[in-house]
Amino acid sequence: MFQILKNSCKKRRKLQLKFSTTASNNKGPMVTLNNKINKGELYRDEIQLKIGKSLQRIYDETTNYQPAEKNLLSKFFSSREKAPKGLYIYGAVGGGKTMLMDLFYSTCDIKKKSRVHFHEFMVDVHAKIHETKKHVVRDYSDDKPKPFDPIPPVANLISANAWMICFDEFQVTDVADAMILKRLFTHLFNNGIVMIATSNRAPDDLYKNGLQRSNFVPFIQVLKDHCEVISLDSGIDYRLKGLQSSKSNYFVKSDHKLDPVEPIFKFLCSKENDVVRGRTFTIQGRDVTFGKACGGVLETSFEELCDRPLGANDYLHLTQFFHTIIIRDVPQMSLKIKSQTRRFITLIDALYDHRIKVIITASIPIKELFLTQKRDKDNISDEDRMLMDDLKMGKDDTSANIFTGDEEIFAFDRTVSRLTQMQSEEYWNKDGTR
Repeated sequence: MFQILKNSCKKRRKLQLKFSTTASNNKGPMVTLNNKINKGELYRDEIQLKIGKSLQRIYDETTNYQPAEKNLLSKFFSSREKAPKGLYIYGAVGGGKTMLMDLFYSTCDIKKKSRVHFHEFMVDVHAKIHETKKHVVRDYSDDKPKPFDPIPPVANLISANAWMICFDEFQVTDVADAMILKRLFTHLFNNGIVMIATSNRAPDDLYKNGLQRSNFVPFIQVLKDHCEVISLDSGIDYRLKGLQSSKSNYFVKSDHKLDPVEPIFKFLCSKENDVVRGRTFTIQGRDVTFGKACGGVLETSFEELCDRPLGANDYLHLTQFFHTIIIRDVPQMSLKIKSQTRRFITLIDALYDHRIKVIITASIPIKELFLTQKRDKDNISDEDRMLMDDLKMGKDDTSANIFTGDEEIFAFDRTVSRLTQMQSEEYWNKDGTR
């Protein structure tokens, strides 16, 4: 394990959305997929091959495709080429959705392309909306000034940077995201973008039981109109195959008389050009402090990461500075601590997507980390009662997924699968910089 740790001690570059200017090859995803199968690098899976054909179709149709420039003349001469239909891949965890999308991304020779986790994308969208509003000049001489809609300029900015966008983990759990998706993606698709997305949910199940879902539902049809929808559910979790069971970075505390991670932390620190010290980060005007870090290594705890009101943007910020994060004292989670559980799921998604190395001490084995019993809608916590009061909701609204925990239960399997994969030698030896 120390050898794996040693190989992984690299300085992280600052996270940013990158738009590739080169491609791995010009053969396309289907050829690459078959080559990997023939070499024994991948199992032959007929459902994956079916999706590979759809990705090849997009590859072929985008070879000579270029969205029309948005300018004054385009308003009068509407000869814009219709964008190729994208792809929405959904299914159970570990089936190879992300692998197939990344295989496509690495083979397509498109300069303006982006591959991004959907959480990260929406954080960036809200930041752009905020920044756009700041620069609006109001005409106070008008008795009835027209309301300003920041969505079109934000969509134009996004599509100007990338017209091929690959989203990993497309999911909608936040009401603020849900309310803008139809307008945002309508403008993006009108600008000619092509979208490929992976998700654990079918389009019709997105934001299921969410607050004000009726306002979200029209987005589903927009998604279906512009993306072919395919289910990848072979019943096999390929992440669990080929793992090195002799190597682990997940420690159940009761199995060890001595602290199992202290020598690991010291070893990692010996490779850093720094001293052990506290670190404070300013994130969107807030100071977030961690007590023990050394260079690109952070030693923290579940309490420090998940008991505080941190979100996706805070966790993404950590991926800019640390290549390895030690998380101590992870408890068994359930809907009784729903806020902390939701933060932990969001944390692991961010760390996994950016290939951050994670070492965990916990009170219980990985497979028992989450209790999945659904909450009785008549047994509402004080926290949820306060939220209901703030939102002016009645007892009939307790079936919304924000209270039942449906979204968290759905995400448990994904998180356990990802934590398991994050123990593998392949994961630890791969550079975390995208």
